[in-house]
Amino acid sequence: MPPLKSAATLAADARHTVTIVLNGTPRTGQAHPRLLLSDFLRHELGAHGTRVGCEHGVCGACTVRIDGVAQRACLTLAVQADGRRIDTVEGLSRSNEGPNEGRMTALQEAFRRHHALQCGFCTAGVLMSLSDYLSRNPKPTEEELRDMLSGHLCRCTGYAGIVRAVMDVTGQAAASDTMGGEAAHV
Repeated sequence: MPPLKSAATLAADARHTVTIVLNGTPRTGQAHPRLLLSDFLRHELGAHGTRVGCEHGVCGACTVRIDGVAQRACLTLAVQADGRRIDTVEGLSRSNEGPNEGRMTALQEAFRRHHALQCGFCTAGVLMSLSDYLSRNPKPTEEELRDMLSGHLCRCTGYAGIVRAVMDVTGQAAASDTMGGEAAHV
């Protein structure tokens, strides 16, 4: 990330203009210097798909892509995002062009097909991390995938459906599918 604005321009008691490109659309809002990006997205810009779980960067529910890289929005200040491109779960389906615009991505469809979500609280962050991860590693092994998922806390699924969904969308079989049972949890 580029360095923060200088302290001289960020008066602690004032709100500052923050302009980002949110899911491909320029958006501007106001933020105090200590406002978290997760809160700015939800409360100032109305991007409610970004969830706030632990507020310590541990659970991964708030994961967004900043300039294409998955990052925790609860560990990023809104003023740090000024001038950056921020992609949230709301923008995943918008990333498609032409006749598929607005439809779920193959990964989202695989999540639905393999019951990779239950309550859905963590799903947005997992999808954002996976969209970044799969762009860099399109054919991960199940072990690599489970290692990446270890940065996310899901209290409902046990991760088996998530692993099956990702392995399916990458054209691979999950070990639990070939072993006749559940693979070890993350």
